[in-house]
Amino acid sequence: MGAKTGLLIYADGEVPGLLRQVEAADLSRTSEMMRRLYPGWEINQVAGSSLGGGVYPPKDTVYAASRPGVEIVCDQRVMIDFPSRLPEHLVAASAGRRLVLHAMHAMHAMHSVVDWLAFAVWEDGRLVRSLSLSPDSGIIENIGEPLSFELPYWAGDRPADIAPWPDEDEEPYPLPFHPLDLGEDALRALCGFVQEGRPEPDDIDAYGIDLHGFHVRDPHGPDPAEEEAKLKKIMETMGSPHFCTLGPDGSLIERDGLWPTTSSSRSNLDEGAGPG
Repeated sequence: MGAKTGLLIYADGEVPGLLRQVEAADLSRTSEMMRRLYPGWEINQVAGSSLGGGVYPPKDTVYAASRPGVEIVCDQRVMIDFPSRLPEHLVAASAGRRLVLHAMHAMHAMHSVVDWLAFAVWEDGRLVRSLSLSPDSGIIENIGEPLSFELPYWAGDRPADIAPWPDEDEEPYPLPFHPLDLGEDALRALCGFVQEGRPEPDDIDAYGIDLHGFHVRDPHGPDPAEEEAKLKKIMETMGSPHFCTLGPDGSLIERDGLWPTTSSSRSNLDEGAGPG
């Protein structure tokens, strides 16, 4: 797994200071904000979450809170490669305020790594900084002057510490730093908390900030039933899964049946160490 965020925050000033002062979010106020930010969408209330636990909601779910001075929206849809292309009405809603976007995706599986970061800051509707990058795509977007927390990374003081896969030729990391390291510092500097970095005494308790939950659907988007039918059809065309184990020489040996369900293997699966 790894850190994942899809976060928008509208604020009347510096976000961390405002989040330290927040009180319980009013449901009717938050619902009104949702109708404003998702005009014409189907919006239904569901169970809520906290800022710390809900910064990457399930698909079609939004965790949000509207309070005087600061509004929070957590939604996978804001995880876009080009933050400067955030829908115009979402940017327009920041008139007279600061808008922060933070999106991060980290997923590590066997010989498969996705480390992507994007963040952006608007002041009174004007984009002042946007950065999006990943080791596979390089620098996707780089607009405006680097912010102070970025400077050590661009100066080479925070190099990525990446070990190559065994038996693979070692190649230099394609970026001068690791996106997720910068991502955590960006989250702390812009929003006042971190997801996987080491907490500091001044960090906000993001798990103490409650968010309301909403299921949202674009009436002009794909029909959920049709999407499910397409997925089912794809699954039906796939062959039966193959289960393999490593032989003494490191080669893959196909085996019959499911992965063994001994108490040892069940323990590994429970701990997230099962087959990838």
